[in-house]
Amino acid sequence: MKIVQLIKHKDQDWNYLSENITLIKPLVLVFGNRYLLETPTIYTDIKALFPDGEIVFGSSCADITANTVNEDAITITAIELERSRFLIKTSNILNSDLNSYKTGDHLISQFPQDGLKYVFVVSEGSFINGSELTKGMNKATHDNLLITGALCGDSDRFEKTLSAYNENPKPGELVAVGFYGDTLEISFSIYGGWTPFGPERMVTKSEGNILFELDDMPALDIYKKYLGDKAKDLPGAALLYPLNVKSKTEKQSIVRSILNIDETTNAVILAGDIPVDSKVQLMMTNVDNIANASERAAKQALDLRAHKPELALLVSCIGRKLVLDQRVEEEIEEVTQVIGQGIAVTGLYSYGEIAPFHGEVSCQLHNQTMTVTLLSE
Repeated sequence: MKIVQLIKHKDQDWNYLSENITLIKPLVLVFGNRYLLETPTIYTDIKALFPDGEIVFGSSCADITANTVNEDAITITAIELERSRFLIKTSNILNSDLNSYKTGDHLISQFPQDGLKYVFVVSEGSFINGSELTKGMNKATHDNLLITGALCGDSDRFEKTLSAYNENPKPGELVAVGFYGDTLEISFSIYGGWTPFGPERMVTKSEGNILFELDDMPALDIYKKYLGDKAKDLPGAALLYPLNVKSKTEKQSIVRSILNIDETTNAVILAGDIPVDSKVQLMMTNVDNIANASERAAKQALDLRAHKPELALLVSCIGRKLVLDQRVEEEIEEVTQVIGQGIAVTGLYSYGEIAPFHGEVSCQLHNQTMTVTLLSE
């Protein structure tokens, strides 16, 4: 595996983060600020750098390398696989009547299954229901394929997200990279570091990812009561206080970010489904807990391996970034210290993380986690 990394800050030239070597038909992962990805020439500019590259775009809340977290930049990670191969497929939720399940099924069903070891998904993050997306992707593989990835982000603006394959980034697009080859070794882990607090309440009315009532009372009213003075900062403040959701259909509880509120219906809008009869609790965290969780995720992913990784794909959550604030690079440092020097690191802060629970195969939508995927040939 050969890897080249570059970064471009606003109004600056490209800066190489690695040795500038020639790659043959590389996978080119491009993560960056949504405004910068809207540059009309962005695809042709990057195609000029990697003429025979297969280019995948995803907007981020910030992009990640081994040394930095960058909000106002574009980061390129170009990867030449030497003993394996990759295949890229796309789908667009705007072409399927906003049906997230159907979009996920279609996205993964396009891959030839023979020899498929792993899929990395860069999904749009504005229209998608991540819970239904992952169910659709699992259905396409009969719950028997490792899939990790991210819902694209737009910082804390929540205006729109962009993604694309071999064209200018656009809304609604999902891109999946399938990896094939007997020599590939993939390991992963996730961890959150958030702690439930306050009373546990029952979901008595919900529809998809919209929560209307808890214990037969308006959900937004209850949420505002617990936030106190911070309620005036909604919906942004909600990213600091997600919900722990225990569903009858899932073995493990899932953290759900609140992405928006609806004052007219006294409802809160989550990043994924919240079924009726689920039990929910507010959650909170601090910088140390987040950093420790990232370290734990990296250790778990590394412990599962037979060989040293060559590439680390990191997906963390916008809510974690807001908690960390000026110390945001600390959770990346925790990961790089565990996996060691000389390993290329790329990734993004997202609106949702896609991965199985640790020790499982079927992928889920997560919020407020650090997802670590380690690859080698």
